[in-house]
Amino acid sequence: MAGGVDLPVVDLASPDPRAAAASVRQACVEHGFFYVTNHGVDGALIEAVFAESKGFFDLPMEEKMKLQRRNYRGYTPPYAEKLDASSEFVDLKESFYIGPIGESDLQNDLNQWPSEECFPSWKETMKLYIATVLDTSKRILSLIALGLDLDAEFFHKIGALDCPSTFLRLLHYPGEVNESDCGNYGASAHSDYGAITLLVTDGTPGLQICREKDRDPQLWEDVHHIDGALIVNIGDLLERWTNCVFRSTLHRVVSVGKERYSVAFFLDPNYDTVVRCIESCCSEADPPRFPPIRSSEYITGRINSTYK
Repeated sequence: MAGGVDLPVVDLASPDPRAAAASVRQACVEHGFFYVTNHGVDGALIEAVFAESKGFFDLPMEEKMKLQRRNYRGYTPPYAEKLDASSEFVDLKESFYIGPIGESDLQNDLNQWPSEECFPSWKETMKLYIATVLDTSKRILSLIALGLDLDAEFFHKIGALDCPSTFLRLLHYPGEVNESDCGNYGASAHSDYGAITLLVTDGTPGLQICREKDRDPQLWEDVHHIDGALIVNIGDLLERWTNCVFRSTLHRVVSVGKERYSVAFFLDPNYDTVVRCIESCCSEADPPRFPPIRSSEYITGRINSTYK
C-alpha cells in the first residue's frame, strides 16, 4: 500500500524570487514534483476546461473516434497506449491531445476540434487555458534557471522557448474496472519526456510517484490534491540538461473505483533545440552523462514507443 508524500509548495507570487528558486531547486533534486500556488490560472477557467472535457468524454465512442488521434493531436481511446514499455498491460485512460496553436493556418489545421455546433465554447476555452498556463510555465522555468545559478532568461536566450512545443492533454480515467482489466493501470509507470508538466486534477486520488527509479521493490507514494494548487513535475529533457542534478520522476495513476479527470500541460523545448548538459552541471569529475540530442528527436521517439 502506498503512503502519501509531502511535496514542497512554491508560491509564484513570492516577493523573493531567489528564495522561491531555491525551493524549486530543492524540490527538483529531492522529488521531481512540487506544487505551485498563486500561479495566475483562474479557478473559473480551470472549471470551464473540466466541464468542456467531461462533455467530450461523455460522447458515444463512435462520435469521439471521428476525432481519432493523428499528427499527435485528437482523441486516443482506452487500451491504445502503454506508457510502461516493460509492462504486459495497456492503459485504461482515454485522452484528447491539443498541440501548439500558432498564428498560421497550417499550424492550426494540425489540431482537431469538436464541432462548434455541439461545443460552441470548447476551442476558445482551450486556447485561453493554453495561453494562460504557458505564461505560468515560463515563470516556473525562470525559477528553475535561477535555481541552477543561471540567468533567469536562460531558456529564452538559448531559443528553447521560441515557438515551444506545447501540448495540452485532457484525461479521463474510468471508475469501476472490469475483472478482465485486473493488472492494468489508469496510466502505467512513466516519466514525462520534455521540460516541465503542469497538472490539474479534479481532486480524485490515484496519482502516485516513485522517487527512486532503480529501487527494488519500488516504493510508490500518493500525491495528494491541494485545492487551488497546480502540480508541477520535470521531464527527461530537463534531467539531461542538468546531468541528473534534477531527476525526472516515475509516476502512474492507479484505479480507485471512482471516475477521474485531469488536465496535463506539457511545455517542451522548441523542436530544433539541441539539449546538451549545462556547463554548471558537469565537471571533470562528473562529465556529461548524455550525448546532445535534438528535442524533436528525443520526444518523437518516446511518444512513438508508447503506442501499440
